[in-house]
Amino acid sequence: MLPLSTLDRRRGPARDRHGTETRGNDVHDEAIDRARFLTGAAALGVAGAAGPLLGGGRAAAATADGPATGRGRRRHGHGLRYRGVCYEVADGETPHTGWNAVRMREDMRVIDEDLHASSVSVFGDGISRLEATSSEAAERGLHVWLQPRLADVPQPDILDHLAETGRHAERLRRQGARVHLSVGCEFVLFVPGIVPGGTAVERIRNLTEGNYDPQKMMRRLRSFIARAAAVGRSVFRGRMTYGAAQDDEVDWDLFDIVGVNYYADFRSRRDHVRELRKYGRWGKPVVVSEFGTCTYKGAPERGGMGWDVVDYGRPEPEIIGGLVRSERTQAAYLCDLLDVFESMNLYAALTYDFVTPDAPHRSSPRHDLDMASYSLVKPVWKTHEDPTSAWHWEPKEAFHALARHYARARH
Repeated sequence: MLPLSTLDRRRGPARDRHGTETRGNDVHDEAIDRARFLTGAAALGVAGAAGPLLGGGRAAAATADGPATGRGRRRHGHGLRYRGVCYEVADGETPHTGWNAVRMREDMRVIDEDLHASSVSVFGDGISRLEATSSEAAERGLHVWLQPRLADVPQPDILDHLAETGRHAERLRRQGARVHLSVGCEFVLFVPGIVPGGTAVERIRNLTEGNYDPQKMMRRLRSFIARAAAVGRSVFRGRMTYGAAQDDEVDWDLFDIVGVNYYADFRSRRDHVRELRKYGRWGKPVVVSEFGTCTYKGAPERGGMGWDVVDYGRPEPEIIGGLVRSERTQAAYLCDLLDVFESMNLYAALTYDFVTPDAPHRSSPRHDLDMASYSLVKPVWKTHEDPTSAWHWEPKEAFHALARHYARARH
């Protein structure tokens, strides 16, 4: 199971199929906030502005398989073909931590020039945010994985949102960008109707309490994946995939690329290889669509539950368990996994994720929410309680470690 990114924030206002707000001007109306969601999940003990269109820039000169410079290709046929990072587009919990076009463009520059990534996974909701961010990435010559992630709305709205996203991906592709479409991520969590529950919290509760039929769940999951694949095919002519949980049963005949969100807590290289090897049995390229760990000692052993170390029930959210911040632990884990992925000649690997604006780094260990974050950079707020427009981020050791790895692979 992926770390709860989109779902661990407040739900925010109701949205239409484009991810656009459909009620009121107060984004907090009837919201399920981060504290309520994570507190509930922890109690249950479960894991849980349009941008520039492509013109005559670098993306227009790219081919379907790689840019004119050859960047992103595997050297001598070995190792990963694409190395990158996940980048979420979202509302944020405050007016200053939501998606912002100026910040996004600078982040894409950093991902390209400083992180030396060849690929970026743009995911989230809101058609305009997805379009602007993916267009900016493509303009920079980055390979793009475009993944809509609209949650807790009726299935037809999710499919309409996917269709709109897919149409934009097709426009990018036709203009020469390297772009793949991911039809979604771990639908059991994000899509109502597969397991009982109208919200993620309700679905998690029903899953953990056994209030569902496993056979029905699997039939419904496979059915919705097939519907999503059909919608994707109807609007997009490039290569498609799906971000599956490690235990999902997916008919990969529907897709061109096998995708897995990989948060295994194995300690040995052999275990990782054995686990990942099974995804190659379809004879298709394999992408690790997400992998990562949090920023404290012992986080890798918690796998996809690394985020579950914050008590949001206190007046001020607090790290529990006496954890010790360790950027080195995060960096070493990411590099170890990248070495495994490279050795297996996987198609691509995308670390989760670039930045989590609502999890600031603080000097007080008890209030250093960045410890529970998977991001490569640490947000620094100008005030203790709330960010201002002047908040910024600083790179962690993991950022520098991946930048060295990606830079070596690029040359």
